Amino acid sequence: MGSLRAESLNRRLAHAIGRLAPAELAFELVEIGDLPLYNQDDDANQAAPVKRVKARLAACQGVLFVTPEYNRSMPGVLKNAIDHASRPYGQSAWAGKPAAVVGVSPGAIGTALAQQHLRSVLAYLDMPTLGQPETFIQAKDELFDADGHFGAASTKFMQAWMDAYAAWVKQHAA
Repeated sequence: MGSLRAESLNRRLAHAIGRLAPAELAFELVEIGDLPLYNQDDDANQAAPVKRVKARLAACQGVLFVTPEYNRSMPGVLKNAIDHASRPYGQSAWAGKPAAVVGVSPGAIGTALAQQHLRSVLAYLDMPTLGQPETFIQAKDELFDADGHFGAASTKFMQAWMDAYAAWVKQHAA
């Protein structure tokens, strides 16, 4: 989750996506806002929040990155979490985990550039990443209903995306 904002559109997106998951796929938001700034000097003695994030990643079968777009890229808080969980070198919690990238933004192209940058990082981290269908979601009034579910116009597309992601995780999970 790349947004720390209390009223985050991407937090709403993450919850709505989780509601579409098949019964065998449980979603859990991993808190990253309490991570210290990454410093390689701390690799030998990682902070408790870093150890918590790495342990949660180790226990999961796949990772869904839900990110806003800040200045045409991923937010610093997300990059910081990625760096922490990939260290020390050779002990990455990301390696081999199947992944997908989504995000929502008020802009017409959604989070396309943030997703592109994030996908480059995920390739380096050895995370097989779902390529299709892509999801560049523009926030509109009817995206979510009053209960936080996807609105009628978005449900079919997002369910098809969820089905593809669930199959991806099943195919690539170790």
